Amino acid sequence: MNNTKYAVAQLNIAKQLLRWTIIIFPVSVSTGLLVAFFLWLLDKVTILRWQNLWLIYLLPVAGVLIVWLYHRFGKNSVAGNNLIIDEIHEPGGGVPLQMTPLILFTTVITHLFGGSAGREGTAIQMGGSMASQFTGWFKLPGHDKQILLMCGMAAGFAAVFGTPVAGAVFALEVLYIGRIKYDALIPCLIAGIIAHITCVTCGIQHTHYTIAYKGGMDSFFPHISFNLILLVKVIIASVLFGITGLVFAELSHFIKNKSQQLIPNPWLVPVAGAILVVGISYLLGTFDYLGLGVTTPNVNGVSIVNAFKVGGAGYLSWFWKLLLTAITLGMGFKGGEVTPLFFIGATLGNTLASISGAPVDLLAGLGFIAVFAGATNTPLACTLMGIELFGSENIIYYAVACFTAYYFSGHSGIYRSQRVAVAKFTVDPNKEVSSNSIEKKDTFKDRK
Repeated sequence: MNNTKYAVAQLNIAKQLLRWTIIIFPVSVSTGLLVAFFLWLLDKVTILRWQNLWLIYLLPVAGVLIVWLYHRFGKNSVAGNNLIIDEIHEPGGGVPLQMTPLILFTTVITHLFGGSAGREGTAIQMGGSMASQFTGWFKLPGHDKQILLMCGMAAGFAAVFGTPVAGAVFALEVLYIGRIKYDALIPCLIAGIIAHITCVTCGIQHTHYTIAYKGGMDSFFPHISFNLILLVKVIIASVLFGITGLVFAELSHFIKNKSQQLIPNPWLVPVAGAILVVGISYLLGTFDYLGLGVTTPNVNGVSIVNAFKVGGAGYLSWFWKLLLTAITLGMGFKGGEVTPLFFIGATLGNTLASISGAPVDLLAGLGFIAVFAGATNTPLACTLMGIELFGSENIIYYAVACFTAYYFSGHSGIYRSQRVAVAKFTVDPNKEVSSNSIEKKDTFKDRK
């Protein structure tokens, strides 16, 4: 009898997986195609800006256009990633379809005219918007809607960075600090893999990063597979990575709030932001901090790729990228925060390596994932991202860096809708808190 029940249970699981695969497939394929088109456009406009630097003078005009577009067509789309996270927490009016063309076009405009921004926010919003439309077409119940929205986030993240496993875990981990929604584990993984395959099938090639350092045994403790002195350096650096993630999140929110208070006319906010971005760049004598920053037309310029090399960044490169990105995104322009966080972390790691004598490529890679982990409170996803991007040889350092940065970034983060389920440090380990008060219930408990 027990064997019969077990067989029936396994059959039901198989049916559910097949059902979810069928539901997820069109969401993931459409998201993968959109992300591929977006990345292609992003490459084109970046090259166009490099070849026509005068375009940065039109950044104030681009800012006004973005504000007008969201004012005219955006509805609640202006909330961006936070709208999707809120819809997962408490389903409401859904994510509007116009979020996809709006965020795609305005992000491309931001990059064309020199705003310092990323791309993950755009990919996640497109994935969430597409998922929301399919929930209506499939007439899914409330809990299934939440899972499909998470799948849309996973698909967007996986496709834009080429990291399907990290994308799946990111969608599960980003909703709450201290809690992962395992009920969406396999659906998010399926979504991430399908979207990633779709994107690369379109010919998109993701940037490859290499960490030549492969580690070695400690001379005093030959039975362990890592260097204790280097591990201490990594821990100290990771504390700074976490604090940097905190500073970025808080500064971005501060600039957004203060600019709205000090400049009552919303049309002038992006104009002021554009003037600051262009003006600071001119004072620095370089435009390496504009756009994504993955590569630069100047062979010896500052970029994420060059940060993995000795002398590939200045001592304050991380700070200037942090400041310009916080101004860009805090004052009305569109794009993501994650690629700038990669830049900030990699250049800070480069600087710390030159000071401490640690391997430059290793510390740049650790900063790349750890600052991201601290700013988003997603240490597991970022550890997996390190494995997918850099290989598994230095996994202990990845985990130490991301986990340490996670704790030292506090409970702040770039996503205001992220809730605190379990405090990072608390007297009572069983005490669960929301963003402003103790959370009394599981959002997903009222499932049928």
